[in-house]
Amino acid sequence: MSAQTSYRHTAAIGSPGGIVDLSPYSIDTFINEEETGKLKFGVGVVRGTTAGNGIKFPASDSVSTDFEGITVNNRTTETDMEGKLSIRKHSAVGVMRYGKVYALVATGAEPKYGEPVYIIKSGDEAGYVTNKSDGTIPIKARFAGAADSSANVVAVELFNQAQENSSETTKEDKTNET
Repeated sequence: MSAQTSYRHTAAIGSPGGIVDLSPYSIDTFINEEETGKLKFGVGVVRGTTAGNGIKFPASDSVSTDFEGITVNNRTTETDMEGKLSIRKHSAVGVMRYGKVYALVATGAEPKYGEPVYIIKSGDEAGYVTNKSDGTIPIKARFAGAADSSANVVAVELFNQAQENSSETTKEDKTNET
C-alpha cells in the first residue's frame, strides 16, 4: 500500500474579501455603482455618488476621506451559468470598515507585517492594496502578514476608517485652492 508523502502546492491563506479571524469587525452595506462584473471582493472602495449609500472604485482625485473600506464576500453572491462570480450593478455589497480582511494585493507589492497600507487609485488594479505610496490613497490600516502570491491576497487590519478632514486635503480644499 502506498501513501502520498509530499505535496507540490499549499492551500491559499484566504480568499479575496474573506474575514481573517474572529477579532472585532464592522461591515456596512453599500450599493455597487460599478458596471456588472467590474467590482471584486477584496478591493478598497470609495464613496459613490450619494455618500453613505453607494461605493465605487477610487479615481485619480480620490483622497483618504473618500475611502469607505474593503469589499467582503458575504457568500450571498450567485455565480452565472458558467460558474463565474460577478457583482451586479446596483446590488448590495458588504464593506468592512474595521477589522481584518483578505485584500487583493497589487503586482510587485511585497508588504510586510506592520507596514502601512495604500490603495491604488487607477488602472486595472484600482482598489488593490500596496505598500508603495506613489499615486495611492493612504488609509488607516496595516498589513497583518506577508502576501500569498498563489491567491494574490494579503491580510489587512483596518482601523476605524472615519477620517478627519483637518489632517487630509479634501476635494473641497483642492477646489478652493484654484
